[in-house]
Amino acid sequence: MKKKSCTWPGTDKLMQDYHDGEWGVPLHDDKKLFEFMVLDAFQAGLSWAIVLKKREAFRKAAVQKEFGSFDKYIWQFTNYKPIVNKWQIMGTIPAKTEVSDEMSKDLKKRGFSFVGSTICYSFMQAAGMINDHIVECFRYKEVQKIN
Repeated sequence: MKKKSCTWPGTDKLMQDYHDGEWGVPLHDDKKLFEFMVLDAFQAGLSWAIVLKKREAFRKAAVQKEFGSFDKYIWQFTNYKPIVNKWQIMGTIPAKTEVSDEMSKDLKKRGFSFVGSTICYSFMQAAGMINDHIVECFRYKEVQKIN
């Protein structure tokens, strides 16, 4: 019997593996957090040329120096613990929230670009800052146990 899962990965094996093994798992490693932030920016349709042009700006955004780690900075937006939602249907999951609005505004203030609220919300989902697996998904309870 096949386990119930979120529908967004579809039948693509790579997407299924990402959903089943990484998406929504709380991350605290600075390099992985930053990697996920960049991946979500790519998701917004950026070309590699644009990313390379923004590379220096990413380097200058000195969040680690100010907060001690990117992890400590980024998790402050959720009070250092995952937000657990209880979505029944994929279509009811928002594209952004007040928390992602706040994160976006603060990142932009610190020199980041291509970090709109929708990208921030997507990043928060991927990095496990928000559990947006649907309640029937087998990963919903699993990721809550990881911290």
